[in-house]
Amino acid sequence: MCGIVGIVGNTSVAQSIYDGLTVLQHRGQDAAGIVTINDNTFRLRKANGLVKDVFHTRHMLRLQGNIGIGHIRYPTAGTSSSSEAQPFYANSPFGLALAHNGNLTNYAELKQWLFESARRHVNTTSDSELLLNILGHELAQTEHLNLTPDDVFTSIANVHKRVRGGYATVAMIIGHGMVAFRDPNGIRPLVFGKRETDKGAEYMVASESVALDACDFEFVRDVAPGEAIYFTEDGKIHSQQCAEAPSYSPCIFEFVYFARPDSTIDKMSVYGSRVEMGKKLGEKIAKEWDDLDIDVVIPIPETSCDIALQIAHQLDIPYRQGFVKNRYIGRTFIMPGQEMRKKSVRRKLNAIGAEFKGKNVLLVDDSVVRGTTSEQIIEMARAAGAKKVYFASAAPEIRFPNVYGIDMPSANELIAHGREVEDICEIIGADELIFQDIEDLVAAVRISNPEIKRFETSVFDGVYITNDIDQGYLEELDAARNNESKEQTDKNADSIIDLHNEGA
Repeated sequence: MCGIVGIVGNTSVAQSIYDGLTVLQHRGQDAAGIVTINDNTFRLRKANGLVKDVFHTRHMLRLQGNIGIGHIRYPTAGTSSSSEAQPFYANSPFGLALAHNGNLTNYAELKQWLFESARRHVNTTSDSELLLNILGHELAQTEHLNLTPDDVFTSIANVHKRVRGGYATVAMIIGHGMVAFRDPNGIRPLVFGKRETDKGAEYMVASESVALDACDFEFVRDVAPGEAIYFTEDGKIHSQQCAEAPSYSPCIFEFVYFARPDSTIDKMSVYGSRVEMGKKLGEKIAKEWDDLDIDVVIPIPETSCDIALQIAHQLDIPYRQGFVKNRYIGRTFIMPGQEMRKKSVRRKLNAIGAEFKGKNVLLVDDSVVRGTTSEQIIEMARAAGAKKVYFASAAPEIRFPNVYGIDMPSANELIAHGREVEDICEIIGADELIFQDIEDLVAAVRISNPEIKRFETSVFDGVYITNDIDQGYLEELDAARNNESKEQTDKNADSIIDLHNEGA
């Protein structure tokens, strides 16, 4: 999962892009980058690290220009070296830079086609660089030196025909403007906004509406599935549907975990969805688990706090904050490497003994992925004096890997893969384990937008909406996401970087 920002303004945009990336930091901790256009030249800064660590005053002063895009990243497969940081750029055609959130499921096929037919080389394992070159190839087929909106939209339409997967993308073309587009299923989120200044209108696109809020842009609407919006350098805006059969199937895990609660995605409030998840789960517990003697409901901060509060309300049981979160530790789910995630749990959370001692507690989390975090937290609750520890998940059992841009681990690392709830409960050490039903999760999220008929729920049910995922693909993905493979790739990449630096 990544976060993207793009702005076409009347004055320097670097600071606003920085601010937008800062509030999207929850979407990735691995790397950050900004590229602007100034004097028909790309000005680029990108590196591994958090936004606040990547960009210093000297970098911001160099990022001049009234148009720019930014990206924050966490790795899904392969290396997390700085060579994979975005945005990427290519000199031909025109001068093109791109940032992307998602994953292309036909990567191998596209890479082969790109080399054999388009004669373009991809220098990294990133599918974002691949997407950049595919878009560049399509733009190069146009007849006009000065691109028209129709040229841009035709190029995007051809990209949609060739590319499969989930992707929200923003790109800049030197001398022309900025284009934002979204995959035909609307899997990955993308919004755009506008603000009026003394010099005229400015436009912004971002992964979540909260980034618009932080930069004082007024939310206009979501970019529709398959749609492209083209913002010219002189402030004109053009939009067109570029997919043959677009349909809304947004990723439901955005609402469970990834997105900030103060964001709205596809007309659905993330906060409101989580409150409704708590209501649905509370109703299930009251109906099917009324024999549990629960003294207190305690969330595992922070995503589950709103969910747990609603569960407590439904059950008429006290709600307490039993864990204190160290806010200087990042999100463990998106940390590269299982060992780093394990070590971070204890540093991230500390139990308040008085809230556990002698009590039967219901711990609430947004989901259970690998199970190691849940196991450690349950151990912490028992060590703090809890008599019994019940565990509730706001999401159903995660049994399948994600292929559309979320680093759900290989199937063998998913604790629910091939196991029944009773087995999972025993492994994590809970007295009872309760999962949300998938029908209730879908109903909770779509309550604020009944027009959404289908969500991308493959991690729960194994149904991949692009209809191009088979067992062979999942086995290849398993190999790429294997922790040993990822860690070894990172070591190799670091060695290459070290050699390069020694030669410099």
